[in-house]
Amino acid sequence: MRGTGAGRQRVKTARKRSAQSTRWLARQLNDPYVHRAKAEGYRSRAAFKLIELDERFGLLKGVKRVVDLGIAPGGWSQVVRRQAPGAAIVGIDLLPVDPIDGVTIFEMDFMADKAPGVLMEALGGAPDLVMSDMAANTVGHPQTDALRTMALVETALAFAIDVLRPGGTFVSKVFAGGADAALVAEMKRNFTTVKHAKPPSSRKGSVEWFVVAQGFKGRAVPTDDGAAE
Repeated sequence: MRGTGAGRQRVKTARKRSAQSTRWLARQLNDPYVHRAKAEGYRSRAAFKLIELDERFGLLKGVKRVVDLGIAPGGWSQVVRRQAPGAAIVGIDLLPVDPIDGVTIFEMDFMADKAPGVLMEALGGAPDLVMSDMAANTVGHPQTDALRTMALVETALAFAIDVLRPGGTFVSKVFAGGADAALVAEMKRNFTTVKHAKPPSSRKGSVEWFVVAQGFKGRAVPTDDGAAE
């Protein structure tokens, strides 16, 4: 690789490297957030997405228990550890994740029936924040990829509604266009405010957005006649 006149790094296409991987490497080499992540000890540039969302929405203020869905490689939990050092944090991912001091990590499928129970037992109480950076593996078909990721968002939301403490927050990655109408309606039934955001560190060409639902209203309590109040 070599520098350009503008100070950007150009990557030579190696014989065994595809054009796509060459473009990815060039983007990484010239991405200021990648350099910041390395300089500040974060495992990925994704850490800055949570930092910027926190600056806008105050996600981490006063949190005591946090669930990190799709924790790999660990950048979001690193941010929580720095911003709320006393908080208990549990994370889950299909991929292996190197240990993070103060974070309990499970290498398992969040969609497995036993996953919610495992997370809550480890956390030891209702979380203030459920955060999800999960995305389905892409198959190259935009509509299919969006549907697969939205299924993860729906499952994460159902989990959050089931476990959050009153007043808690749910934040999740979604695709361009945000959560669909039915999902937004479900959030509005259960949270005081629901907003979409694209933090500055999210690449302009990326289809990712984030949905932030705050002020969890709490689960309905059944009355004597079986109805919910």
